[in-house]
Amino acid sequence: MTPLVLNGRFLTQGMTGVQRFATEIALAADALRAEGAWPPTRVLAPAGALASPPFRHLAVERHGRLRGQAWEQAELPRAARGSMLLSLGNTAPLLAGRAQAVVIHDAGVFDTPESYTLPFRAWYRALHHALARLGARLLTVSEFSRQRLARHLRIAPARLGVVPEGGEHILRLPADAAVLARHGLLPGRFALVVGTQAAHKNLAALREAAGLLAARGMVLAVAGGAGAGPFRAATGAGGEAVRALGRVGDAELRALYEAAFCLVFPSRYEGFGLPPLEAMACGCPVIAAASGAVPEVCGEAALWFDTDGPRRPAEALARLLDEEGLRERLRAAGLARAAHFSWRRAAETLLALIQPERQAA
Repeated sequence: MTPLVLNGRFLTQGMTGVQRFATEIALAADALRAEGAWPPTRVLAPAGALASPPFRHLAVERHGRLRGQAWEQAELPRAARGSMLLSLGNTAPLLAGRAQAVVIHDAGVFDTPESYTLPFRAWYRALHHALARLGARLLTVSEFSRQRLARHLRIAPARLGVVPEGGEHILRLPADAAVLARHGLLPGRFALVVGTQAAHKNLAALREAAGLLAARGMVLAVAGGAGAGPFRAATGAGGEAVRALGRVGDAELRALYEAAFCLVFPSRYEGFGLPPLEAMACGCPVIAAASGAVPEVCGEAALWFDTDGPRRPAEALARLLDEEGLRERLRAAGLARAAHFSWRRAAETLLALIQPERQAA
């Protein structure tokens, strides 16, 4: 059986959704390795990687002198020669050719180009086309992303394996409720938004919802966004309708999910949609745009609105505020739905896709 090498470039990067996926898959693989259910794996990382990676059963090795894309394209494939290379974060070395598997999380650089700089999207488009042509094993995180990537890369959907994500990481740390007092938030008196100001996150669509909350004596708390720019006009007589929380850690985010009246998720494009899954795992009702992979993740456990149709976010929010019993029904449905996803299951699915011979043995 071909030895397995994990691309450890993610160990040098900040935590976003892509790095979350890589970290949690690696942690799940580490746990499976302890049980003999994951093959021996070397994690190859640049010299600037974490001093103490959180793995006990995956061997971390630092190689080379370069950083970033240069390290990944030039030094990683040499160090991984003779092994199957697994890259979990959208990019991978062209020189590894067919001897690799790559997780491409979405087709955003094709479908929502306005969210990316020209150099970024040009490189990603070229890289993903090249990986497909070279015969790399391609993986993604949802059926939605499979179909979009297949269309843009001009390959059969069957060329892409699907590895759904997990959400239970949000329960790993105790909730840090100090975040509520720090921002003047009262349990049940705010709706939570988790997202950046990237164009496809569509935060500006919530101005009317922010005004509705202000009229009810509530606020919209935005975690992760750089300020409250899209909501500048959404203020009410009772004070600001929006609280910009900035970036928050997992313990703080758990506290926000558990205390929020609901999560409002307006993104018009998601390759998976991790915040709604995290919210459901914490018992937080979800109101979301029916777009991208989010309906695939939430199923019947969310209340939906449109990004380009008649159902507006404020209408969905008003229904949740006014309809007796709806919030509790959504909360229960969300907890049940979240239980279908786990990082262990994701790692097992991934391994079956990249080493099918192991399943047959």
